[in-house]
Amino acid sequence: MPAAPSDTSDFVVVGAGLAGAATAWQLAARGHQVTLLERSIPAAHDGSSHGSARIFRYAYPDPFYTRAVLESKALWDGLAAASGTSLITPFGAVDYGPERNPRLLASVLAGEGIEHELLSPADARKRWPQIAFDTEVLWHPGAGVIDAEGAVNAMISLAVGHGARLLTGWELQSVERTPAGYRLRSSSGETVDAGNVVISAGGWLPGLLGQLALPAGFLARLPQFTVRQEQAFHFKYRDHDGGAASGGTGPEATAWPTFIHKAADIQAYGLPGGRDAGFAGQKVAEYNGGKLIPSAVEQTGEVDPANRRRVVDYVRRYLPGLDPEPYAETTCLFTNTPNEDFVIDRAENLTVLSPCSGHGAKFAPLIGLWAADLATGTGAVPGRFRMASPTALTT
Repeated sequence: MPAAPSDTSDFVVVGAGLAGAATAWQLAARGHQVTLLERSIPAAHDGSSHGSARIFRYAYPDPFYTRAVLESKALWDGLAAASGTSLITPFGAVDYGPERNPRLLASVLAGEGIEHELLSPADARKRWPQIAFDTEVLWHPGAGVIDAEGAVNAMISLAVGHGARLLTGWELQSVERTPAGYRLRSSSGETVDAGNVVISAGGWLPGLLGQLALPAGFLARLPQFTVRQEQAFHFKYRDHDGGAASGGTGPEATAWPTFIHKAADIQAYGLPGGRDAGFAGQKVAEYNGGKLIPSAVEQTGEVDPANRRRVVDYVRRYLPGLDPEPYAETTCLFTNTPNEDFVIDRAENLTVLSPCSGHGAKFAPLIGLWAADLATGTGAVPGRFRMASPTALTT
């Protein structure tokens, strides 16, 4: 659906992934005229928000993020109620490994009053014999799996219900200043005008920064974004369904939880793969194991054989409850800053949003709230996410 040059919105949001959809929902719910532009389709397969399996967890070494998860969970619950859609399936989570520091994570959860247990490797193995634990294990039952694609669609549906407009197949080429605000131009020459713009372009952001009409000083203060073409592999459960029926929330359950394992030689994570691969197995990946690419434009969608070998070797050593040969595999995008903090910043009515797809999914509705607050000037954003803040790259 092409937009006429005279069309003007209060806000244009670029990118219909989790963060962009959440921002559009928040802005539209506040009564603003919103246009949401998407280069492909919402939660497209070549972006960072596709599929049904993202980890929702409270365990962070930094209490700031744990408190943010608590805030985000309340918004997730509100989204589920408003949309009539179940978006987080409870499976619980285990964190372990010499580089994961389960005791520190446990102390953070204790400080925030979040239910958890610290288990010995032997006790954890009794509970989950399908995992070969190598250190103490943190278990917190409140963790689960987010249906990312379902969440995107739910937020867009609510935004449209509040009057927002979604334009798909709209690939941003440039953003230009105008007397009234901004004019956005697509690669096919279409234009949309807006008083305010929010850029939530995920892995495409690094390639767009030079076309956004941002002040030079603002651009200079932005951190260096890195984009990786990550790989995820699905391994079949050997002895049971992985807890698809029970959700794995009971303390005696042998269902597969989500996990983060930081060993000396590899950092891996896993979660029930959901409908992404037929509910038949666990999704396992090496964290930041994919190749660096300049931006999403350069992704190939091809799985790196060396990464596959590392993950298969990991499964053989540490996950005896899985068949060690993957039955499905895929690529996805991780976009991060050097310290993995998010970027939520604004200059001259243009907001740049990069919520670090390595760990940002669980915060999606909160990121939308923060971005809408910043874009409208009605609320504060944590200073560590503002590039003008002196703590932006040190906290």
